Amino acid sequence: MEKSSAAFSCTHCCVFLIWLFLAASASTADLALNFYAASCPSAEFIVRNTVRSASNLDPTVPGKLLRLLFHDCFVEGCDASVLLQGTGTERSDPANTSLGGFAVIDSAKRLLEIFCPGTVSCADIVALAARDAVEFAGGPVVQIPTGRRDGKASAASNVRPNIVDTSFTMDEMIKLFSSKGLSLIDLATLSGAHTIGSAHCSAFRDRFKQDPKGKFTLIDTSLDNVYAEELMEQCPAGANPSTTVKNDPKTSFVFDNQYYQNLLAHRGLFQSDSVLLTDGRTRKQVEIFAQDQVSFFKSWTESFLKLASIGVKTGDEGEIRASCPTTNA
Repeated sequence: MEKSSAAFSCTHCCVFLIWLFLAASASTADLALNFYAASCPSAEFIVRNTVRSASNLDPTVPGKLLRLLFHDCFVEGCDASVLLQGTGTERSDPANTSLGGFAVIDSAKRLLEIFCPGTVSCADIVALAARDAVEFAGGPVVQIPTGRRDGKASAASNVRPNIVDTSFTMDEMIKLFSSKGLSLIDLATLSGAHTIGSAHCSAFRDRFKQDPKGKFTLIDTSLDNVYAEELMEQCPAGANPSTTVKNDPKTSFVFDNQYYQNLLAHRGLFQSDSVLLTDGRTRKQVEIFAQDQVSFFKSWTESFLKLASIGVKTGDEGEIRASCPTTNA
């Protein structure tokens, strides 16, 4: 936590200037800082306190909330479509069944409906919760605009073509990120989200081969041998499907630049992590972030704002749901 605190003041002072630059873009034109200042002054405070309480009880919550935002924004934009329950929704797709943090979002929404009924969107709650989760885990302070509205549609068929698979090549990731208006720098920066959170064994099983006797052996030479042995011990053949491994084994619950240091040591959990080091297009950025947490936090602030503004619905688009798991009648 100590090395992250040194970056706060530097990052905080540049946040407003970054926002001024981003506000000019079309994707954020109808969003605004303090959007709820008049209609629900306590909105951000309520979300913040809900996230804080949940994170204090369960240190895995920040990683879950951050991942939830990624899966929401990359599919149909940041419109809380990932929260909708039902057969054939995004939430029902196998790629999303391991998502968490829904209870935190629902808890914040229930409170907001008491104090400001029909005012604060679930999409804004998801974005604010992820923002707060990063800060509570030791990451930078980020001021984000609000005013997102909730989507009315959610289809499982839209999930797979729009989220990063852990086995993706660099070209595949660049193509997907570019389709969301995100740059190569954004890709390298937002991958740093893996400094917190965890993954099921199946997410990196492709880096190993299982022999007829059930024993795993490493086939991905980009992975450190000692780390590979640790992973095989945590995820042996026949392991419970619910078994998880920390994305960053060194500082699992701290949002810092350790992820990039892990990559330099060839200890990236996923193939999509390791490729950031082996590909010349992102290697330099990995080296910079590994050496300079302030630089990572500054870049994170910029890239996070872009992530949270993907395909937002504003104005008369969408709706303000009364309950996040269901659309209004």
